[in-house]
Amino acid sequence: MEKYMFLFRGGDVSHLPAQQQGAQMQKWLAWVEKLTKEGKYVSGEPLLPGGKTVAGSKKTVTDGPFAESKEVTTGFFVVNAKNIDEAVQMAKDCPDYELGGSVEVREVMKVDMP
Repeated sequence: MEKYMFLFRGGDVSHLPAQQQGAQMQKWLAWVEKLTKEGKYVSGEPLLPGGKTVAGSKKTVTDGPFAESKEVTTGFFVVNAKNIDEAVQMAKDCPDYELGGSVEVREVMKVDMP
């Protein structure tokens, strides 16, 4: 098994009524439960909006990231999968597609530490 990271973008629920926000959260919880029962879920967290960006050789700190709401990274999962194809299949269950969200699937690099 390899580890893959799902980077969630968009899928903003803040404009939805509270009842629909709750229903969306239940979809997320059901997905996490499914992945956990399958032994695929490793970890994950939602991310709050805003933050800071540190960049360049001078390590300049700016507010941000600033992007269109559909491009803002809203959270992540780390999952176990046999290969990228299996990880992509798992990502297709993300509940945020109906809200315009997307999932970037990336393999986690193995690093041997001494």
